[in-house]
Amino acid sequence: MKNKFLKRLESEILVLDGATGTMLQKKGMKPGSCPEELNLSNPEMIRAVHREYVEAGVNIITSNTFGGNRIKLTEYGLEGRLTEINTAAVKIAKEVAGKKCLVMSTIGPTGKFLKPIGDLSFDDAYNIFKEQISACVKAGADIIGFETFSDIKEIRAGLIAARDVSPDIPIFAMMTFQTRSERSESDDMRTVVGTDPETASVVLNALGADLIGGNCSLGPEGLIEIFRRMNRISRKPLVFQPNAGMPELCNGVTCYPSSPETMAEYAAKFAKEGINVIGGCCGTTPEHIKAMVKAVRRIKPSKREIPSYTAVSSRTKSVFFGYGKPPVRIGERINPTGKKLLSAELKEGNVSIIRDEAKKQADAGADILDVNVGAPGADEIKMMERGVFTVQDAVNLPLMLDSNNPSVLEAGLKASDGKVIINSVNGEEKSLKTILPLAKKYGAVVLGLALDEKGIPKSAVGRFKIADRILKRAVKIGIPKEDVLIDCLTLTVSAEPTQALETLKALKMIKDKLGLSTILGVSNVSFGLPSRPIINSAFLTMALESGLDASIINPMDSRMMEAFDASAVLIGKDIRADRYIKKYSQQSSVVSQQSEKEEPKTINERLRKAIIEGDKERIVALVDEALKEGMKPMDVSSSALIPGLEEVGRRFEKGIYFLPQII
Repeated sequence: MKNKFLKRLESEILVLDGATGTMLQKKGMKPGSCPEELNLSNPEMIRAVHREYVEAGVNIITSNTFGGNRIKLTEYGLEGRLTEINTAAVKIAKEVAGKKCLVMSTIGPTGKFLKPIGDLSFDDAYNIFKEQISACVKAGADIIGFETFSDIKEIRAGLIAARDVSPDIPIFAMMTFQTRSERSESDDMRTVVGTDPETASVVLNALGADLIGGNCSLGPEGLIEIFRRMNRISRKPLVFQPNAGMPELCNGVTCYPSSPETMAEYAAKFAKEGINVIGGCCGTTPEHIKAMVKAVRRIKPSKREIPSYTAVSSRTKSVFFGYGKPPVRIGERINPTGKKLLSAELKEGNVSIIRDEAKKQADAGADILDVNVGAPGADEIKMMERGVFTVQDAVNLPLMLDSNNPSVLEAGLKASDGKVIINSVNGEEKSLKTILPLAKKYGAVVLGLALDEKGIPKSAVGRFKIADRILKRAVKIGIPKEDVLIDCLTLTVSAEPTQALETLKALKMIKDKLGLSTILGVSNVSFGLPSRPIINSAFLTMALESGLDASIINPMDSRMMEAFDASAVLIGKDIRADRYIKKYSQQSSVVSQQSEKEEPKTINERLRKAIIEGDKERIVALVDEALKEGMKPMDVSSSALIPGLEEVGRRFEKGIYFLPQII
């Protein structure tokens, strides 16, 4: 089914129907009632809506299932009829569609935020979506379509559930974005939790969606800008459903200003710029859709250039590397190896050091952060979840989950907002069988170590063969080549003097013959030698010249960071030295500002800082400290808590903070 449908998109631009809610309201649906209940109590009203869209010439109609999940139906006391309601919706749509068009079961959000923003667990969200999607697929839906999602983590759970229900059904994934006028002065076009179009594209591409895009919130003039940004980086076809303009109040009633002619004009623009499926959302009617069908009917789909890159993301930021892009730095400091204080904290279940290390590494210029919680005596599964939550709350950088335990990795994958790196898989059969399926299921980049049951090969050829084996096994189960990252392994030069050059030789072979992105943990090269940063920075420079794309380093080591920045210029990966100039031309003023900046000293200053940074553990401790010093509760509130919260509110209004930080 999926392959046949995708093949059709090569020669034809398809049109989805328009708003269901708008039409049901016109036909007499009572305010405050459950639209999905009409599938049972008034199926003729639903048939009438479908019929009008079929007559308008659409290729796909959407079943009346948008709010058909357990959480939404519980609001009306209908959770016990979930299967009945969704089954009826699909069967009504199939009856009207006949052989004229396909039926997409639309899946809407639960209305709840996932942990740690809300109280819904990833597993609960997965099961809620799986229950509804199973009913729709069993009833005969041709397509599953996720619509109007603002939380990237929630749609991750839904997409994983959908693909587990049916490996072969086409899946659409659409998010809803806001404009600058709604989110103030920040980067334009983000979801309410801060996800930009590029990050949405990175995550949705990785999770089994066959078409990605956006719907609702914006009219066509806004969504076409989202489309253009996603179109530049998406490897998947695109689907968009704009509203009929931005909603207005007309005589006390919500109305939408865009005419059928305006929607048709924009539909043609979308089509000429590479859209694959176009439809309508709030305010669009059969008249709008009929005009859009006519506008795109004779336009053939554009052939898109599929970009090559390795990409990872947080909820609000994407990082692209490999395939000619600038190299990146992965901060290595959230790792208890050799760190007694961090090990002790992890064993006690605390995360203060993790928060501090995340912020320090981000401030020092790390692009991605490694998270390893493998301290002796620690509950690794629990602490991986807490560690991921903490880092995501503290900084906006993508993550690399570092463990050889599949259960620990899966806990981190469920806790992650975006697309992460799994560190790691290797050439052993057990590792290939357990780790690669996790990367596939959760849409992660997988780091492959060039070792197997026999250990680390001494020769570059031996490491190359293991890398080739990992790549073939990854591609076989559907992991894109771009999501395979190879570590040729850095050995200690003091013990094995020839192995540094052998590592670089292997790195070059993998770049030249396999074309893969590469990664190295650099600092191991100098183990046992004095003045280790000297060796480390020299080796880093050589590795970057050999084609290294990602270096695992200590961002607090200024020599390493300077060597990295200078090397990027010299090997032509920092074109016009833009990044170098931006950083070092301002360095003196930054140093001056840092020297003048003082850490907060008074209890009120420290408490305000903790509130602004969302440091829950320190907030509680500082409130206790303030009370013990004799401050009255009202004074703590008025002089520290309220000013801190006011600053958080100011940052939200400016678009510096997003809903998760507020919560």
